[in-house]
Amino acid sequence: MGIQSREIIRNQRLGEQYLKIKHDSGLNLLLCPMPDYAGAYALFGTNYGSIDTCFKTQHDEDFVEVPAGIAHYLEHKLFESEDLDAFARYAKTGASANAYTSFNRTCYLFSCAGDFSGSLEILLDFVTSPYFTEETVAKEQGIIGQEIRMYDDDPNWQVFFNLLRCMYQNHPVNIDIAGTVESIAQITPELLYRCYNTFYNLNNMVLSIAGNFDPEEVIRLCDKILKPAEKIQLESQPVVEPEGVVEKRCEVSLPVSMPLFHIGFKEKDIDGPGLAKDFVLRNILLEIIAGEASELYSRLYDAGLINAQFGAEVLTMRQLCAYVFEGESKDPDEVYRQLLEEIARFKQNGVDEASFERVRKAVYGRYVRSFESIEGVASAMLANSFDGLTLYDLSDATAAVTLEELNAVLKTQFAPERAAISIVNPVEG
Repeated sequence: MGIQSREIIRNQRLGEQYLKIKHDSGLNLLLCPMPDYAGAYALFGTNYGSIDTCFKTQHDEDFVEVPAGIAHYLEHKLFESEDLDAFARYAKTGASANAYTSFNRTCYLFSCAGDFSGSLEILLDFVTSPYFTEETVAKEQGIIGQEIRMYDDDPNWQVFFNLLRCMYQNHPVNIDIAGTVESIAQITPELLYRCYNTFYNLNNMVLSIAGNFDPEEVIRLCDKILKPAEKIQLESQPVVEPEGVVEKRCEVSLPVSMPLFHIGFKEKDIDGPGLAKDFVLRNILLEIIAGEASELYSRLYDAGLINAQFGAEVLTMRQLCAYVFEGESKDPDEVYRQLLEEIARFKQNGVDEASFERVRKAVYGRYVRSFESIEGVASAMLANSFDGLTLYDLSDATAAVTLEELNAVLKTQFAPERAAISIVNPVEG
């Protein structure tokens, strides 16, 4: 085999570059040699996560629905083989390995300071060599069932997913990434192979590597291990989601020393050519409203209503965008009230030039500093690629956005009727 295309992605502003290679197998390679570093960090990921429960390919007459939690289940099972599992093999090369499943990604990764070739060969081999039997699948149901029950008692997990269930009626984001004990009981080897053959198609995957390694060695190992994959036309069933929230409020009691809260604002999803700019504008907005240097943060902190755990993020994925504010507070409702007041003030008066420039430069600086980390570079290359972006698109967008664009976006966001709050209270007594 070989490569179909090789492109150097350059950024003149930063003086940085990396390689984008389309391998004959169908796999996209994103390679950023950083020879001044001692080690390397590699991610082998598929554009597949917990929300992908209803899909079809060009070979299916209709959409196929599979049990919730199957993407996470697959992640667990791929480490097994008829012989040694992947972790035992990594122990021989000295690499540190892991994997994760999110709402829209599944990734397998390792970091190493030596024997890069041996570690990469293990990664490419076990991810492309599924092994599922009735016995091993049944065994895993008990293990993951215990994991699900553990998360049922995790206050931080519950306050987040209770918020999602308040906000989303039909979107599968309202289901735990690991599924439920009932849903994983429906998983069979046949369903695992069905999902694997659909989403682990190399045309739907990315290999992202940063650090001290030789790109030609990566290509050689891909030639050795990977087989050409059929081009696939993959389609997820569209979600019809109401604009409003399901419930405005959810409260539960768990063993915590102080109430936990998540406040969410449900927005329209962002996609298409303006994705980078829209994402950056929303992140700048969050920091202006509630970042550590904001007036709201100082006021709440000085009043003892929040602590250093307070933060906010923009949650985005297919057909979904939301703002989430989270933290600990003796009075979550007062935090919620003051947050809504602060947002109303900004929407009435707009953001001033000085605040905008201060935060825009701070956000840009964070993007630039992330390029100094091999983990940050490899992770960003992969995530941005699945969104149709390059490593540098978000930093370039941050350098280019204007105050007028920010205030225009602000007018359309943070509607109180699309907001909800989730609270975990301490157990009485």
